[in-house]
Amino acid sequence: MNFTPEQLAAYIDSTLLKPDASAAQIEQLCTEAREHGFYAVCVNGAWVAAARHFLEDSEVKVVSVVGFPLGALAADVKRFETEVAIDDGAHELDMVLNIARLKAGDDKFIFRELCDVVEAADERPVKVILETCLLTDAEKVRACKLAIESGAKFVKTSTGFNIAGASVTDVTLLRQTVGEKFGVKASGGIRDTLTALAMIEAGATRIGTSNGVAIVKGLVGGGNN
Repeated sequence: MNFTPEQLAAYIDSTLLKPDASAAQIEQLCTEAREHGFYAVCVNGAWVAAARHFLEDSEVKVVSVVGFPLGALAADVKRFETEVAIDDGAHELDMVLNIARLKAGDDKFIFRELCDVVEAADERPVKVILETCLLTDAEKVRACKLAIESGAKFVKTSTGFNIAGASVTDVTLLRQTVGEKFGVKASGGIRDTLTALAMIEAGATRIGTSNGVAIVKGLVGGGNN
């Protein structure tokens, strides 16, 4: 795969979701996103308005997480969290689905929860975080199908806050399940250029990482092969 730094940067949601992230760190995240041409920054809801301010007059999008990182909030809370994020200026939402309900086979609950968030997002793209490390392959497939039916635009592998993050195997499975046109975001543990390129080769259309600058610079150091 042959990418220019600009082409690779356009895949990246540059992420800062640490609970102790400061305003200065959010500003730095946004400055780097401007400089390198990342697709988006991904932040906790409390920082959405600040990120929009720091990215004023920029093409970089602002992504807010919802129900993060456990997915165990009440569905109504996720809907309200989405509405607040939209009011604060979020362009996209990355929502953790209710993992326990999915594993219990309660597809009706999951579908309703996803539909509520999609509706609250008011036509802004919703990415559904599956936390693949906690799911069987059959559960991943079910979650993908529910995400498609709900009107979401992406499935996303991981929060990056659990026992494992993205894998090429999971990205391949998600891509095979959702088809060619649906979004797949690989996130969690993607720290270098070769790993990012492997995820794209497997079918990822977006990369979530807190190491975006290093990944893009890695092309110069031989990561582009």
